[in-house]
Amino acid sequence: MKIKLIVTLTLLMVFISACGGQAPQATPEPTTATETSAPPTNTPLPTDTLAPVSTDTALPPTEAPAAATGVSYANDVAPIFEVSCNKCHGIEQVKEGLDMTTYNSLMVGSFNGVVIVPGNATDSFLVQQIVEGEMPKRGTKLTAEQTQIIADWINQGALNN
Repeated sequence: MKIKLIVTLTLLMVFISACGGQAPQATPEPTTATETSAPPTNTPLPTDTLAPVSTDTALPPTEAPAAATGVSYANDVAPIFEVSCNKCHGIEQVKEGLDMTTYNSLMVGSFNGVVIVPGNATDSFLVQQIVEGEMPKRGTKLTAEQTQIIADWINQGALNN
């Protein structure tokens, strides 16, 4: 009877581990008063002794930015458009029907449809054109940091904030 139980439990553990589960873990015996236990290795440090962490590093395009550090259209994105895009898309001309001078006109899109898919920079035509080097056609191309700001803003929902 014991052999059947041992074989059954062994087969069950093999089956569980093959399916990606974890085998049951043995629980540690409680220590007695005469035994000493090792101090925990993951004791948190007091927060008043921690050095400040720099937050001005750019995130890779595949990572979602923290919601607390949201990108502002008015403070971060619109100034990039004013310097690099608005001359051809709003001030002197409105090429391809895309007016980038205001949030509302930008969100309308161009003759070809929407250029921003809120929440999805990868599928946003505007980001594709910038990343592929197609835009801006004249003047200095956007830096990786500027492109990341626009992508982060779009991934955060392209809000008018």
